[in-house]
Amino acid sequence: MHFRNLLFCCFLILVGSEKLYSQRTLGSGSLNRMDGDEDLERQGIANPGSKLNKKERPPIDLYKIISVANDTTTVDTSLTVKKFYKFNYLRKDNFELLPFSNEGQSYNSLMRDFSGAHILPLFGARARHFNYMEVDDIYYYNVPTPLTELYYKSVFQQGQNLDAFFTMNKSRRFNFSIAYKGLRSLGNYQNILTSTGNFRFTVNYQNKSGRYDLKAHYVAQDLLNQENGGLTEQGLINFRSDDSQFDDRAVLSVNFENAESILDGARFYLNHKYDLIQQDTLSKNRIELGHILNYETKFYRYDQAAPATSLFGNSFVTQNISDKTDLRTFDNTTYVAYTNNILGRLSFQVSHSYYKYGYNSVLIQDTGRIPNQITGNIIAAGATYKKEYKGFQLSGKAALNVAGDFTGYNLDAEAGYTYKDKASFVGGLHLNASPANYNHLLYQSSYENYNWYNAEMYETIKTQSLDFKMKSDDWLNASVSLVNMSDYAYFDRSPEDSLVKSFQTGDNITYLKAKVNKEFRLGKFALDNTIAYQKVTGGDQYLNVPQLITRNTLYFSDEWFNKALFVQTGLSLKYFTSYTMDGYDPVLAEFYVQNDEEIGDFPLIDLFFNMKVRQTRIFFIGEHINALFAPNDYFSAPGYPYRDFTFRFGLVWNFFL
Repeated sequence: MHFRNLLFCCFLILVGSEKLYSQRTLGSGSLNRMDGDEDLERQGIANPGSKLNKKERPPIDLYKIISVANDTTTVDTSLTVKKFYKFNYLRKDNFELLPFSNEGQSYNSLMRDFSGAHILPLFGARARHFNYMEVDDIYYYNVPTPLTELYYKSVFQQGQNLDAFFTMNKSRRFNFSIAYKGLRSLGNYQNILTSTGNFRFTVNYQNKSGRYDLKAHYVAQDLLNQENGGLTEQGLINFRSDDSQFDDRAVLSVNFENAESILDGARFYLNHKYDLIQQDTLSKNRIELGHILNYETKFYRYDQAAPATSLFGNSFVTQNISDKTDLRTFDNTTYVAYTNNILGRLSFQVSHSYYKYGYNSVLIQDTGRIPNQITGNIIAAGATYKKEYKGFQLSGKAALNVAGDFTGYNLDAEAGYTYKDKASFVGGLHLNASPANYNHLLYQSSYENYNWYNAEMYETIKTQSLDFKMKSDDWLNASVSLVNMSDYAYFDRSPEDSLVKSFQTGDNITYLKAKVNKEFRLGKFALDNTIAYQKVTGGDQYLNVPQLITRNTLYFSDEWFNKALFVQTGLSLKYFTSYTMDGYDPVLAEFYVQNDEEIGDFPLIDLFFNMKVRQTRIFFIGEHINALFAPNDYFSAPGYPYRDFTFRFGLVWNFFL
């Protein structure tokens, strides 16, 4: 991959930097002083005479992780059941997702999220965006000594999954991080190889006075999948049978073996601000000027040696299909914010967005002309507000497209309360109007069916929701959301030819979802329970979700060998009720509605034995063990099978220099 060359170049730059070791090495007996060390001395970190100089690591709460919204957490090396849930390719709790058969493929969504605040169309190929790192997925750091984290997990066949991360402060006020997540997995089925890479580089800087703050990142990502169109009808029959000759999944027939798709993107992001008036003990006011720049390029390409006309319809070409969709966006936002101890923080912003989406050529058909591009400029204005007072929190943000070809607006209003550090409650109202995604508005393909232009036909999608969240380790965690949508855009099979096309419905869709989590403990045993309920009215033929999802994890924790080893072992069961799960279309890399075949109503059971030695967490997992006993019950509509039983192992290792 080209990322390997990029990573190697960055490594050479870091090694060649004369300040690479400007942070002290613990236990060295001496310190290399850097700008701002006086701040470290006040914290007892950089004092040669302090205890920390005696081969002791600084307190772990000084290793800070900072979001783009400036929410700060600290590095956590504990081993909990929540860490077990996040030990996967996405490194997120995938309770609401169901993975395809191979690591790095797509996921079926068991629950839907309509909380997005965008007011411009999104790029298509949404089924490939689960591991595409957006702006909010990138974090910034501030650490007293260099920090390394390595994530490793085995895959199904012929490959590995590794996420390597390194960060250090070159001075008290300047931090950088570099990371790369790479995956290669052949998979158990024919033509289903995945090969992905996510490179990240971040900078976090504040000047000596603290008035100027800068966060920036560069991200480059390529996510490649071979595509096989799922199992054939005979392949599904063989898969569901109990015939042992089909235990080797590579002998099952697939629809084609000559296609692959790739989602590729690169982004440069800069977020910086300057305090004209700085809050301190003498001033209760703060005025800051800020600027955010976001430049991103993306493309999705579907390549196939010969068309599969039986699945996707007629093709304009007889060989070497190569459909490529490009998007380039350039966003600039400027804002001014006023903060007062009594009034809170109020900001106003104006943004300009340039977008260019499309293809290389115009398509002329008997039904009309399909243009090759959607391009233009958008001017938007908005405001945000935030105030905290005696446990209460108020926040709101609004944005509106005031000039340009796309209409859109977003309004979020939230109120919260924190009760004695035992529980937090948040309720909110969300209103959004945004255009359909670009691939609904314009799409071109070598397949005749996959060509349309709806930009002048489709209405803006309107979403209104009421949300409530409660978080408490002592009581329970709960969330409820009631969503109403109109002019919802979706993909479905056309009743005329049963081929996938874009549609928009004028019906009102009401979607209710509620989720509750609670853990019960008895001595060294614990039972962690998560239950979700969903209901769709007025549009259940467009929005398919299971009514009930549950995950129950029974586990045992203990410390062994004079507390040198911490272990957790147990069983996790996940279940969802039967429903008509969406199908996957590889040409679009999108899910489409299907109401013919139901799936679900069976458990997914994992056995695990996890342990922690110092800052290393080690995981041994037997995934889907019940597939050993009832393999004929494991199938996915329309032809993409679930994962079979597999043994996985891996680790997460943190090293503090």
